[in-house]
Amino acid sequence: MLEEVKRIQAHADLLYSEQQLEAALDNMAVAINRQLADSNPLVLCVINGGIVTAGKLLPRLTMPLTVDAINASRYQNQTSGGDIAWLLKPQTPLAGRTVLLVDDILDAGITLVAIRQYCLEQGAAAVYSAVLLDKNLNQSKPIAADFVGLEVENRYLFGYGMDYKGYLRNAAGIFACQEEDLKQ
Repeated sequence: MLEEVKRIQAHADLLYSEQQLEAALDNMAVAINRQLADSNPLVLCVINGGIVTAGKLLPRLTMPLTVDAINASRYQNQTSGGDIAWLLKPQTPLAGRTVLLVDDILDAGITLVAIRQYCLEQGAAAVYSAVLLDKNLNQSKPIAADFVGLEVENRYLFGYGMDYKGYLRNAAGIFACQEEDLKQ
């Protein structure tokens, strides 16, 4: 497995550098601070992908807030999505709260819709979403993120929280796998 991961990493295209991602996070934080300034938000980090985005975004947010996590996964360390598995639900009561979901990427939107619906069913007063990347699929999605860092082409990505079969979440940039490497 490590040889496969090293091959994927060695051949990948850098789409966004760490500096570009940090600037996008700065811009997202400005918009979130403006929109949610007086809302006492509960920030829900969508695990595992949202760990890096949430970790880097939180110190940029200036309002009082609380933090929890949620894990609803379609990928489970695979390269294609399946049914949603609920692995972790927040311990903080959502009733009456403004919730900010923080995730790495808005792909097809299936997981984000499910998480948003869960929050509303738990009584959240409002649910916002912040994603570092919005993948351009050239088709409509069931949900749009309220705060988006950058748009990205429709390729298999890793870095800044996104993984390749559970690896490479820690890559300092957004990288796209080569199609021929994914077929091997």
